[in-house]
Amino acid sequence: MPFDAWIALSVVIAVFPLMALTRIGPDMVLLGALVLLLTLGVIDSGDALAGFSNSGLFTVAFLYVLVASIRDTGGIDLIIRFVLGRPRTPGGARVRLLIPVAALSGFLNNTPVVAPYTPAVLSWSRRLRIPAHRLLMPLSFASILGGTITLFGTSTNLVVHGLLVERYPDLAMGLFDIALVGIPVAAVGLIYLLFIGHRLLPQRRDATQAFENPREYTIEMEVEPGGPLVEKTVEEAGLRHLQELFLVEIERGGNIVSVVGPGERLKAGDRLVFAGTSAAAVELQQIRGLVPSLHGDSSLEKDFKERRLVEAVVSDQCQFVGQRIRDGHFRTLYGAAVLAVCRGGERVAGNLGQVRLQPSDVLLLEARPPFIERHRQSRDFLLISQLNGAARPVHEKAWLAWSILLGVVGLATFGVMSMMNAAMLGALLVLVTGCCSVGAAKRGLDTQVLLTIAASFGLGAALESSGAAGILAGMALELAGGNPWLLLLGTYVLVALLTELVTNNAAAVIVFPVVMASAESLGVSPMPYVVAVMFAASASFLTPIGYQTNLMVYGPGGYRFGDYLRVGGLLNLLVAATALTLIPLFWGF
Repeated sequence: MPFDAWIALSVVIAVFPLMALTRIGPDMVLLGALVLLLTLGVIDSGDALAGFSNSGLFTVAFLYVLVASIRDTGGIDLIIRFVLGRPRTPGGARVRLLIPVAALSGFLNNTPVVAPYTPAVLSWSRRLRIPAHRLLMPLSFASILGGTITLFGTSTNLVVHGLLVERYPDLAMGLFDIALVGIPVAAVGLIYLLFIGHRLLPQRRDATQAFENPREYTIEMEVEPGGPLVEKTVEEAGLRHLQELFLVEIERGGNIVSVVGPGERLKAGDRLVFAGTSAAAVELQQIRGLVPSLHGDSSLEKDFKERRLVEAVVSDQCQFVGQRIRDGHFRTLYGAAVLAVCRGGERVAGNLGQVRLQPSDVLLLEARPPFIERHRQSRDFLLISQLNGAARPVHEKAWLAWSILLGVVGLATFGVMSMMNAAMLGALLVLVTGCCSVGAAKRGLDTQVLLTIAASFGLGAALESSGAAGILAGMALELAGGNPWLLLLGTYVLVALLTELVTNNAAAVIVFPVVMASAESLGVSPMPYVVAVMFAASASFLTPIGYQTNLMVYGPGGYRFGDYLRVGGLLNLLVAATALTLIPLFWGF
């Protein structure tokens, strides 16, 4: 094996555990690997930067803008309100949830579909008295299944198709070509989720239930009129650096002072809300001038326009993961106070300031109204949902945003324009018509995904140009015994396993040149292998970390890691069996 091939192979092998086992973002890992290969001379600058000019990458970017327009105009909220309704049975509720989600995911990225659905399903499940954990995991899985129906369904489909067109321009696929396999795969998966999958989930407690009684995690005191604390600042009163408590808000004269600063002056009759445990109330009772609040209702149960109660799911990319809440200065950075933390469906007990944050933790936050829009697209949080005083989205332009998206689909389907040109035109139209502001469009671009895709192209090019792809292809052919069907099975299994550990885009793009080299050596059509890569990269049901929507519902649903293996294991086998049976029928070897 040439020396360059050894280097390329070693770097690519090192990339996967780094992405799977460290908190370094996949985009940074892949870009670092790309810089290393470029520095060592394994690839030239043209190959290293080729991914940044790929049509699939740009199509994904323009679709993010289209999705942002539908989100900002309330287009998805309208559908949620229309389709959920009040079903009479749990089975009817699952039908109303899963089938529309799968259909939506065929044309929109899965994440912006699941994000608004999750809080809606939590409140809907309470009204219907159906445990939320029996709906949220199926919600994520249904969105993944729906993404296999069209090339627009996932960024991976578009990227793999972009690679195919670059290599074999005459093999370009239509928008709905993969529906020949995608619809049966989605149908089999949905039937399983509707009738079997939900039964395999043990009883779990969701995050909203863990937060439903504010008196379990807050203490309320009042400033005694005429007492020594009147007109003192929070700092002077000794309320700034309590051991196991911190001051969250002050209720004063029917209004609220949220995210209280150290210079805020206390007034007679102020109602102070502290986050902490009831055992820590002794510390407050020893402060002269504070008396227990005699009001019946908790302050957090009231609606104030000056504050919002928000649930936020911590991302694995959050800068505070592994840090204590107090040490990380969470409140200073975000302008939000942590009231409680839910992990695995249970509220984390003990000293709140000493809790070390973990990915998928659900935080109950008290924040000012701008917090939601400011951090909705933050990489630190997978999901932000408002619990009180939720503003209704403006729907006047929702029909226009949906019309533009359907127009894009029509132009691409009937071959009037390429998918990239149609998506580009659609992105321009939503900006011109005001369905999406320039700022919202920028926030809607998932730069981590885009950089991950672009860098993956460089690593794939390194495997090919160094000769490593050809050598690996030879090994694959030897293992498959020259049998094209066994090679198809091996391709599917390899990509499906990698996508559970690292990002699906990286798994697909890096494996692609090896698979193409194998098909060429075998002298068979590359198409069945291309389609297998698309479906295998989407078959992420075994772990919460394999796909972002799985991680989004992990905390709110109160799931355990093993729940995904229990429900997703059989679903993975059903999807694989259906796809591998049908792919050779429509795309022969």
